[in-house]
Amino acid sequence: MQAYTVEQVAEILNIGRDKVYALLRTGQLNSIKIGKLRRITDRHLADFVASLEAKES
Repeated sequence: MQAYTVEQVAEILNIGRDKVYALLRTGQLNSIKIGKLRRITDRHLADFVASLEAKES
């Protein structure tokens, strides 16, 4: 399992860092906390993208 930083996820999704934090705040994108560090796993990313695809259909 891969875990990404907020900055890496922003780059992967081609969105801004603030948007990633907004998605985390609203619960649309899940994450884990390791100490003070926030990480988004590849499973979290896959679930987020699947939820976007489900909304479109």
